[in-house]
Amino acid sequence: MSALPRNVSASTELPEVRWLRSSYSTGANNCVETARPSAGPWAGLLAVRDSKDPDGPALLFSPESWAGFTAAF
Repeated sequence: MSALPRNVSASTELPEVRWLRSSYSTGANNCVETARPSAGPWAGLLAVRDSKDPDGPALLFSPESWAGFTAAF
């Protein structure tokens, strides 16, 4: 089994995802957005991108990794 990449060079590579941002975000686009791909090799992972660069790269986390990452804050 090959390892999946943990990022994509352009978030447009993720098929039909709905990007969400926190209700605490301001209109200045200084936040991150998250999405859960439901199809393809990234199904079940959490994608995270910079809202200032919506066509730019996205990081991919397993649910367990994301929980550990956010718990560290």
